[in-house]
Amino acid sequence: MPVLSSANHRRWRLLVVSACLLALAGCGRAPNGAQAGETEETQAVPVEIAQASPRTIAASYTGTASLDPLAESQVVAKTSGVALAVLVEEGQAVEAGQALVRLDPDRARLNVAQIEAQMRKLENNFNRASGLAAQQLISAGEYDQLRYDLENARAAYNLARLELSYTTVTAPISGVIASRSIKTGNFVQINTPIMRIVDNSRLEATLNVPERELANLKPGQPVQMQVDALPGEVFEGRVDRVAPVVDAGSGTFRVICAFEGGHPLQPGMFGRFRIEYDQRADVLTIPRLALLDDEGEPAVYQVRDGVAVRTPVQLGHVDAGLVEIRDGLAAGDQVVVAGKG
Repeated sequence: MPVLSSANHRRWRLLVVSACLLALAGCGRAPNGAQAGETEETQAVPVEIAQASPRTIAASYTGTASLDPLAESQVVAKTSGVALAVLVEEGQAVEAGQALVRLDPDRARLNVAQIEAQMRKLENNFNRASGLAAQQLISAGEYDQLRYDLENARAAYNLARLELSYTTVTAPISGVIASRSIKTGNFVQINTPIMRIVDNSRLEATLNVPERELANLKPGQPVQMQVDALPGEVFEGRVDRVAPVVDAGSGTFRVICAFEGGHPLQPGMFGRFRIEYDQRADVLTIPRLALLDDEGEPAVYQVRDGVAVRTPVQLGHVDAGLVEIRDGLAAGDQVVVAGKG
């Protein structure tokens, strides 16, 4: 009496006889007195079988990647000076333009005052020269030289004011302070990285997909993700962008999947992704374990009257532990899933 071992695939433990013909050479005698051309049965072996049955199966692509933030910025000091105040801490949310660090502004402020005084002097000289030029009391060359000197002074003044503004380091993007590398009182050199800001409002994962899937993956398709840091949880996302070209070196193209950021998902987490691009209902399926591992055409061992018979099959979609059979089997046929060796 068969014993049920799986509710999903109706597997049984049976004794299956694998029949074979022993080709006996020439006119020699077979073992145990059997005449040449006679058949001899091999010993029955226990195997596990499953029944081909109609199910719904989905075609999907699976891959792995790490989650990246939507945007990331390395904040650097655009001028040098002593940090008088560090206004934010790690983990704090900031808005674009918000002050992060205040550097000592005294030197920059004095430089602005000095250049402004020179600019005012040149403005007065130019205004007097304008009156003299109207009366043709100075040459055109002298007048042009004063005008150029004034324009140069104004540019220097604007540059000095810009340098003064750099003493207040501001956030270039909105996000969260991921790291901070200075403290109050530190001397900061120009172009020194002092903070890192990440925008984790949306997280993205870049999958390098084999070119054979290029026609199957489209923007907007649903994506399911599981991360190692949060076992048992499944997160829903979508395909945001698909690269239109294939990399000639690797034979892959890029697929970017997008997910809502924030707790509990964080940048840097390692995820496992599944993108379903087709689904078929009531198609004939068998367990994937039933497929033979040889390199020939797809085949299974079908059980016919207690004998395992190699049967070629045509495959369709493969989904987790199931595989679609398009030709070669019928509903109710039994195939060997364990003991094929």
